[in-house]
Amino acid sequence: MTSAAEQFASNINFASFAKAEELKKRLLFTLGALIVYRLGTFVPIPGIDPVAFSQGFQSQQSGLLGTLNIFAGGAVERMAIFALNIMPYISASIIMQLMSAVIPSLEAIKKEGEQGRRQINQYTRYLTVFLATMQGYFIAVSLQGQAGVVSSPGPFFLLTTVVTLVGGVMFLLWLGEQITARGVGNGVSLIIFAGIVAELPRAIAGLLDQGRTGAGVGGGAILIIAALALGLIAFVVFIERSQRRIIVQYPRRQVGQRMTQGEKSHLPLKLNVSGVIPPIFASSLLLLPATAFGAIGEGAPVWLETLQFMFAPGRPLYIAFYAALIIGFTFVYTSVVFNVEDVADNLKKYGGFIQGYRPGARTSEYLDFVLTRLTVIGAMYLTFVCILPEVLKAGYGQSIPVYIGGTSLLIVVSVTLDTVSQIQGHLVAQQYESLIKKSKLRGGRR
Repeated sequence: MTSAAEQFASNINFASFAKAEELKKRLLFTLGALIVYRLGTFVPIPGIDPVAFSQGFQSQQSGLLGTLNIFAGGAVERMAIFALNIMPYISASIIMQLMSAVIPSLEAIKKEGEQGRRQINQYTRYLTVFLATMQGYFIAVSLQGQAGVVSSPGPFFLLTTVVTLVGGVMFLLWLGEQITARGVGNGVSLIIFAGIVAELPRAIAGLLDQGRTGAGVGGGAILIIAALALGLIAFVVFIERSQRRIIVQYPRRQVGQRMTQGEKSHLPLKLNVSGVIPPIFASSLLLLPATAFGAIGEGAPVWLETLQFMFAPGRPLYIAFYAALIIGFTFVYTSVVFNVEDVADNLKKYGGFIQGYRPGARTSEYLDFVLTRLTVIGAMYLTFVCILPEVLKAGYGQSIPVYIGGTSLLIVVSVTLDTVSQIQGHLVAQQYESLIKKSKLRGGRR
C-alpha cells in the first residue's frame, strides 16, 4: 500500500519541474561543479611528460591501474592533479566509522549530536590528508623510477607532486561539500559517479572495436555481455530498493483533552544495509601489494613480486580473498551503521513496540535476528556482483570492462537512485508550497 506522499509524488510531471526554479538552480550548480571536476582531470601535475607516461600506462591499463583510472575519470592515465580522486577521503571515512564503533572516546564524541559529528568530520579530514600524502609520495617515487617521464627528478619534484595531489584531493572534498549543500545529491558520490560515467563511452567503444577486429571477444560474446549488463542493472535496482518492513505499534496517547488512537508504522530494513562500502574497502586492501611494488620498483624482493602476481585481478587467490573481504566487511559495517540496541532503546523511549516482543532486550534480539539474515543476503548479493567481472576476465581475458558488474556498477546505480529520489523530494516540496500558497489566497478572499 502506497503512502500519501508516494501517491502525491507519482503525480509529478514535466510541468511541475518547469515551475521549480530553486531545483533548476541546484541542478545547474551541480552540473557546473562536475564540469570543473572534469576539467581538472585533464591538467597534468607539473614536471612530468604526459605523453611518455601515457605510453607506459598502456601496458598496465588492463590491471589495477586501469580500474583506478576508471574511478578517477581518466585522471590516472593523464597523471592529472585529480589522479587520487576522492578515494583517500572514502577510505578515511570508512576507517573513522569503524574506529568510532570500537574506541569508546570516539563513540562518545559521535553521540554528542551535531557538535560531535563536526568533530568526527574534522578528524576524517586530517586522516584524509595523511592517506593522500602517503599515496602521493608512493606515486611520486614510482614516477621518478620510470625513464623519461620526469624532467627534473629530485626532492623538489617529490614535494611538488605530493602537494599537488593532496591539494587535488582536498579541493574535490570541498567541491563535493558545495554540491551537497547547494546542489542536488551527495557531492562526493556524484564526483565518483561522474568519473565512472565519463569513461563509459570509451570502454564501450573499445569493446565494440574488439568485436569488429576479432581481437579479444567476438560479436556474439558482446551481445551476451550487453544482455548480461542490462539484466545485472535490473537486478541491482531491485535489490537496492528492496526492504524488509517491520511493523511497529504505538499505543493510544492522551493529547490535551483528546485521546488519540494507537498508530502503526514500519521500520524499513534494506536488504543491502552496508551499501557499496564493503567492496570499496576490500579493493583498497587488495591494492596494497601493487602499491608497495610500484613504490619500490625494480628493487622489490622476490616474495613481493610473487605476492603481486598472486593477487593480480582475475587470479584465483585474488577472487577468493576479494569475496572473503566483502563478506566480512559487510557484516562488520552493517553492525556499525545499524546498531540494534540503539534502535530498540529509541523505540522504547517513544513508546513503540514490535508485536509479540517486549520492548528493550527482546526487541533488540529480534532485530538482530532479522538483520543477520538480511545481511547474509546482502553479502551474497555484493559478492556476486563484484566477483562476476573477475570471473569473466578469467574466461575472456582482460578485455572485459569493469562496468559488467563490480563496484562501478553498484556506485552508478546507487547514486542514480539517490539523486533521482532527491530531485523527486524537491519537486514534492515545491508542489506542497504551491498548494499552501493557493489555500492562503483562497482563505484571504473569503
